[in-house]
Amino acid sequence: MMELVLLRHGESRWNRENRFTGWEDVALSEQGIAEATSAGSLLVKQGYAFDIVYTSVLKRAIKTTWLVLEHMDLQWVPVMKSWRLNERHYGALQGRDKKETVRVHGDEQVHRWRRGYSERPPSLTPDDGRWPGNDERYRHLYIDLIPCAESLEDTVQRLIPYWHEMIVPDLQRGRRVLVSAHGNSLRALVSYLEDLPVEDILNLEIPTAVPLIYKLDDALLPRDSFYLKKDGSSGDAAEK
Repeated sequence: MMELVLLRHGESRWNRENRFTGWEDVALSEQGIAEATSAGSLLVKQGYAFDIVYTSVLKRAIKTTWLVLEHMDLQWVPVMKSWRLNERHYGALQGRDKKETVRVHGDEQVHRWRRGYSERPPSLTPDDGRWPGNDERYRHLYIDLIPCAESLEDTVQRLIPYWHEMIVPDLQRGRRVLVSAHGNSLRALVSYLEDLPVEDILNLEIPTAVPLIYKLDDALLPRDSFYLKKDGSSGDAAEK
């Protein structure tokens, strides 16, 4: 069995303010810092350790990774960063208050943007200052790879090649792998690993800073999955 640990970053400042975040590079809140620290403590108490970590290029995921590794005394472990593990890009909704967006567009439409599989939110344009092509960290990418908005399906399509090319080989070598990422990038990975039908993806939630453990067989099929609870017990991953 190969063991994989998934971890959504701790609460960010915009999570706390109930704003759409996406690729905006928002810091952890004080609660998020505490959540990340708690996750590291929980993992080490339960006997987990890692040989390599994969994370996004957004600081809320990177800072969560640092805090976890610090509290596990594993600061020396290699950390691989990729835009392919970024949060889903929320397009023109990024920075907007979620309640205000519901007031303007209606609850049903906003629910489809947030929880649907194939529907994209309104797009940015390349002349918008929020467009990632204006950000130094993405200037090495071909322009057709830089999103103006993404559906969850788009997020799956840009994440899964990285999963197979980078993360899977480490798992197959017997390395202990942590993926420290975002709510929607982890939803994308979980939906792919478990081959979830669209109706189940709609209700899939990944809580902040609660380690999700996967046991994978040689064919990369999940044989067991569970969340580590704060009291040290495990919880059914189906309770998402």
